[in-house]
Amino acid sequence: MTYDEPEVFSLNVRQALPSDRQAVARLVLLAIQDIAYQLTGEAEEASALAQLERYYLAPGNRFSADRYLVLTAEDGAVAGMILCYDGAHAEALYRPVLDHVRQRLGAAPAMDVEADDDEFYIDALAVFPAYEGRGYAKALMAEAETWALREGRRKIALNVDLDKEKVYAIYLKRGYEEDKQIEINGHAFRHMVKSL
Repeated sequence: MTYDEPEVFSLNVRQALPSDRQAVARLVLLAIQDIAYQLTGEAEEASALAQLERYYLAPGNRFSADRYLVLTAEDGAVAGMILCYDGAHAEALYRPVLDHVRQRLGAAPAMDVEADDDEFYIDALAVFPAYEGRGYAKALMAEAETWALREGRRKIALNVDLDKEKVYAIYLKRGYEEDKQIEINGHAFRHMVKSL
């Protein structure tokens, strides 16, 4: 993929660029919270953000730049992001992340199975609080569904923390259905799928 002219998906949604790394790292931390610390091997926010930026710039991992779409606000700033990948590639995309944590801490956490092989997986979605309520998350999800179809996938999936009833209700309205419960970093999640 070339970054000279990022592919534009819809008004204000485009492929992520290397220059988006700081904003995207902050949005990933906002989206996955404690899981970001687990997957960076860091305990402090600044160190976790720095490692997320390094992952972002390195190809072939779960957090690589080519896995993101970003939405820019009217002022040109990155307002939100969505991180997606083919579930069949999840293990290969996790390997560099777990290798880093193993090297950093001497041991790596077990890889939680978040995505099934037959689905396009939404790993993370976040909009900065200053931009909430403008439909940006909905626009990013619509573009992720289009992306999945372009990748030849007819099923898209995501996980929702069991405690987040409001978010769960939003995904239900968007046509996602719970098909099972899973555990990620010791927390219970609803695995939700939608046929495309």
